[in-house]
Amino acid sequence: MSAHVLVRRTVRGATALRAGRMGRPTPYQFFGALFWLVMTLAYWRVPLCCDAGQHAAVVERLKADLLHPAHTMADLPGEGSPYYGPYAVAQGVLARLTGLSGWAVVKLAGPVHLLVLLTGTGRFVRALTPRPWAPVLALLFMTLLWGTARILWSGYLGLMSMTTNLGYPSAVAIGVTFWAWAWTCVRARDDAPAVRFVGPSGLGGWWGYAGIGALYGLILLTHPVTAASALVGAVAIVASRQRGWSRPVVARWVLAGGACAAVAVSWPYYDVLTLVGDTGMDAMHRRLYEGMLANSWLALLGLPALWVRARGPVRDPLVLMFVLEGLLVAYGWVSGHYTYARALWAVLVPLQFALAVELAAPRPWRRARRVLGGAAAAGVCVGFVTVHAGAVVPRSVDPVGFTQPTRWPSYDWAARHIGPGEVVITDGYLAGHSIAGYGPNLAAPIWPDPALDERERRRRAADVRAYLARDSTRAERAAVVRRYHVRWLLLTRWHPVPEEAVVVAWSRRTGEVLARVGG
Repeated sequence: MSAHVLVRRTVRGATALRAGRMGRPTPYQFFGALFWLVMTLAYWRVPLCCDAGQHAAVVERLKADLLHPAHTMADLPGEGSPYYGPYAVAQGVLARLTGLSGWAVVKLAGPVHLLVLLTGTGRFVRALTPRPWAPVLALLFMTLLWGTARILWSGYLGLMSMTTNLGYPSAVAIGVTFWAWAWTCVRARDDAPAVRFVGPSGLGGWWGYAGIGALYGLILLTHPVTAASALVGAVAIVASRQRGWSRPVVARWVLAGGACAAVAVSWPYYDVLTLVGDTGMDAMHRRLYEGMLANSWLALLGLPALWVRARGPVRDPLVLMFVLEGLLVAYGWVSGHYTYARALWAVLVPLQFALAVELAAPRPWRRARRVLGGAAAAGVCVGFVTVHAGAVVPRSVDPVGFTQPTRWPSYDWAARHIGPGEVVITDGYLAGHSIAGYGPNLAAPIWPDPALDERERRRRAADVRAYLARDSTRAERAAVVRRYHVRWLLLTRWHPVPEEAVVVAWSRRTGEVLARVGG
């Protein structure tokens, strides 16, 4: 009994990731800290782009009205929008207390999300194996063993994607998912030797199960798509690790599930149950399926390692997780719910982590493992050179000419003239994704949102297209301006400025023009 207490005590707090040693850092602590520094600098040198405007807009709406935020992009109520999860509300509170803009909050969130992701990765891998180099290799493979096609998408963990999406809620949701999986591993197994790998203090007994369930509930509210992967992974871990199913054990897991459901359904900003069957975001995700092999084939190098684990004498969580997460992605393709393509990261993680655990084995290696190690090294090099090198190698010191991360222009020059909540019509793709992050609204939101009926969004989009049509009349444009209270036009250099508009500012970089219309 005393030995067991000693084991639990040595892994508390900050010592958990170095297996109880108080002296020099573990390999993962050293390389993890180095990775955090390099990736933070890489993230900070690239201007925010893509979906960052949407998340900055969420913060701006919460900053303006914490209890009843408006729609993220339109001059409409925001009630029922899943963008207003607990994490977004916390960011809104921070913005209100500090006066930071939505863009600043999203930018500052990147290093914090990366820290959660790194510590969660280390904790989960330590729950799988005591091998000290396994977390280091897991981080290496998780960020480089994807595919040879460049993709920037929320929830994808490739090095290049991280330069743009570290500030998104999906990044922190995945990091917290790794923590939840690690704690689920500990709760689900009852063999004492495994406890020596990881032992989160304060998670014992019934409260531990309730706490884990509540954590999954928070993931569900923060990023529902990631939560689908998180819950499927939890099922895989429990099914593979739980040794006995006595009534008390079943009752504890029922408690965990109940805590998850209670947290999810009690959230006042939106009803998570309304997202079941929602198809608003499916169409835009179809291309993820079409390019899935090109985006992920290097991770298949982990199949031999996963096969070795599958042939072991006990059920393996990574094997079952790979199967169940793969079925989730397959269901998305068959059913037409293409949003489930976003679960690809959870399909690849078992491959990447199984490979890491296998190659972290002490030497001497058998011939098969040496071959696998050589193939993994080659895969890492291929992934880095073809896709990810530009993420961490600045162009100024780049001897090869690696593809650099996307660099979008800033719209500060336009936002300084537009008042908070004023309505804008734009024909620009970049402007449409960015301008709402400064506080203005769009006449037609670019993203589907349960807070706005999709038929209404499409009507608005059709009206905007009619306004921007080359053959539109002044009377037709005036009707659109009155209907949506439009105050500003943000037009690309290819679109002529309507005769009734007054040019206020323009961008030297893009040639875009800001013009005032309406009263």
